[in-house]
Amino acid sequence: MERRPATDVFHDWALRGKDEGMERGHALSVAEMIDFISVKSEQRGTNFSAVDVGCGNGWVVRILADNQFCQQAIGIDGAAAMINKAKSIDSENQYILAELPSYTPNEKFDYIHSMEFLYYLAEPEKMLKVFHDDWLKDGGWAVIGIDHYMENEDSLSWPEHVGVNMATRTINQWENAWNDAGFDNVEHWIAGGEDGVTLVFVGQKS
Repeated sequence: MERRPATDVFHDWALRGKDEGMERGHALSVAEMIDFISVKSEQRGTNFSAVDVGCGNGWVVRILADNQFCQQAIGIDGAAAMINKAKSIDSENQYILAELPSYTPNEKFDYIHSMEFLYYLAEPEKMLKVFHDDWLKDGGWAVIGIDHYMENEDSLSWPEHVGVNMATRTINQWENAWNDAGFDNVEHWIAGGEDGVTLVFVGQKS
């Protein structure tokens, strides 16, 4: 199958309503990721800003915005139809159409959330470094989930099936990338319930 830019594929998916299936499929894993952010924010007891990278139709942004400590929630995506759908659903929060990794936000955030985005980049390790250096405030956390990685054998056929290039890494390679990017307190776990496969990494900018 011919490989297409991921943003083009997800643009088409939004037009066909497949974003709703993505939301349902990722709900359990994202719930654990959001819970991590909620616990950290409660421990800090101060207002926070958050960005969801690869926000799709904005469903995670809306969840983040409902947190009592959240003062700002922004969604960023490279698929125009996804951003248009997010804006049509939610006029309260900000959604930005942007190509990554070239885009740089105007401000830094307390939390970066991202689900199923990073491995679509040719060099995700560089994006982790950019997240650490240019996107996060001191003390902030990145919370990133991916379903495509070497140990998840069912995912290895996805690049051919979907027709999109994906950066395939082992769990150990991902861990090294987080450490090399400068993150502290790096942890990872498998999220999504008993049959879950989502590899979640978290790390803090000191």
